[in-house]
Amino acid sequence: MIRNPVLPGFHPDPSLLRVGEDYYLATSTFEWMPGVRLHHSRDLVHWRPLGGVLDSGRLLDLTGTPDSGGVWAPCLSYADGVFYLVYTNVASYAGGFWDVPNYVVTATSIEGPWSDPVPLHARGFDPSLFHDADGRSWLLSNDLDWRPGHHWSAGIIAQEFDRGTGKLLGEPVNIFGGTGANFTEGPHLYRRDGWYVLVTAEGGTSWGHQVTVARSRTLLGPYEVDPVTPLLTADDPALPLQKAGHGSLVDTPAGQWYLAFLVGRPLGERDECILGRETAFAPVTWTADGWPRVEGARPRLEIPAPDLPAHPWPAQAETDDFDDAALGPHWATLRRPFGPDWGSLHERPGHLRLRGGRSPSSKVDQSLVARRVTAGRCEFTASVQADPRNVQQLAGITAFYNTRNWYYAYLTWREGVGRSLELLACDRGRLHRPAHEPVPVPGDGPVLLRVEFDGGQQLRFAYAQEPSAWRPLGATLDARMLSDEHAAEVDAEGVYHVWGFTGAFVGLWAHDLTGGTMAADFDFARYSEPGDGA
Repeated sequence: MIRNPVLPGFHPDPSLLRVGEDYYLATSTFEWMPGVRLHHSRDLVHWRPLGGVLDSGRLLDLTGTPDSGGVWAPCLSYADGVFYLVYTNVASYAGGFWDVPNYVVTATSIEGPWSDPVPLHARGFDPSLFHDADGRSWLLSNDLDWRPGHHWSAGIIAQEFDRGTGKLLGEPVNIFGGTGANFTEGPHLYRRDGWYVLVTAEGGTSWGHQVTVARSRTLLGPYEVDPVTPLLTADDPALPLQKAGHGSLVDTPAGQWYLAFLVGRPLGERDECILGRETAFAPVTWTADGWPRVEGARPRLEIPAPDLPAHPWPAQAETDDFDDAALGPHWATLRRPFGPDWGSLHERPGHLRLRGGRSPSSKVDQSLVARRVTAGRCEFTASVQADPRNVQQLAGITAFYNTRNWYYAYLTWREGVGRSLELLACDRGRLHRPAHEPVPVPGDGPVLLRVEFDGGQQLRFAYAQEPSAWRPLGATLDARMLSDEHAAEVDAEGVYHVWGFTGAFVGLWAHDLTGGTMAADFDFARYSEPGDGA
């Protein structure tokens, strides 16, 4: 059996590709680096992280990117021995206009090196490439309409793509206007039994999300909507998997088909989704007249696995002692690539050294190394050593959603106390200090810090100077502040000024607002899921 979600935690907008006996899955990363997270499988059951594709400033510039901007809905494809990756780098989405330039990079190996990005159009987001049997390729995306009084989603456009030059040819053609569910986006095109099968996302990316299918005998249409629509949705608020939509298809060598799609797991009916949008699968059958079907058109927690030999991967260690030459694929950084200007695994062997960056609210030069929260019940523990000399210097661990929503347990300096341990929170951009007394930490030795999610609505921080002497730091806190729903900020007219498209992270953070780049050393970081959780 396959247990859903296949990729727990922040793994939205899955693009699923088979090359021979290998399956690759690309997901959105938004403001996090490396951009476009990849996973690899041989059986669709067991997946190993390959890390991110866009891992340098040459490949991706996220400087100043808004929260939940950046890399949206990548599509991974393969033709004539070359991998193609198309993606949007969203620079803005609030205020009526959208800045959504699209790019393509290529590689002859999934592990790279990847070519310099080639710019495509900026007419819409969610690009995908379709490589037809006649040797021609086509770029699809949604079509944005910024005009007041018009719905922003004007359907799906297609334009020929020259694989030799990476350039677009001719003019785009609107091939599908969508259905009454609206918000038509996320196109993926397939060829089967003489039909062009168009899979799109509709209904918005929240509770009304769905997968819609249409087909045509010619690539540019007209497209007929499946009379049984949608292919998949979570139309029952009691379902444990919600927000089901944004799907892509893959077939096995034996002809079994599967749909990869995103889901969310709320704490209760229509409640907060702390883990963000995750990747799930569903088996697909085809009717005699050529339409795809998912049983019940709903997401399920368990589904049958394909008839493939089991291929498990070695388990990822809970503890990272920072002894490797590079950060592991489970780590991510915020808006800038990990590099010697602010982070090192070599300056102090066996430690991750972070140089203090700009403030927690900054969208440039953050010194944050974090990983996804993948279960409702989990713990994150780290050892931090730093010698702050004033209130402008901080270093510790965070439970983080975006620059406007986070908790932070940190070492700093306080008048009359000296080096101390404190707790800070930011709720929709408003700073506040949870009730607690600053903890004096004399000397310059390391401190152990821990954050624990309880599997429900709460989290709590703790500290220790000896491994067996843990003490709480402050009271129990509200974990729902780290959810997609809380992060989204919408005004009285229904206009979103901040989206919530990512998910909760835990990580290692360092700040030096003096510009002095104070060093903070982390001897280890441990992430564990000790009990059953969401």
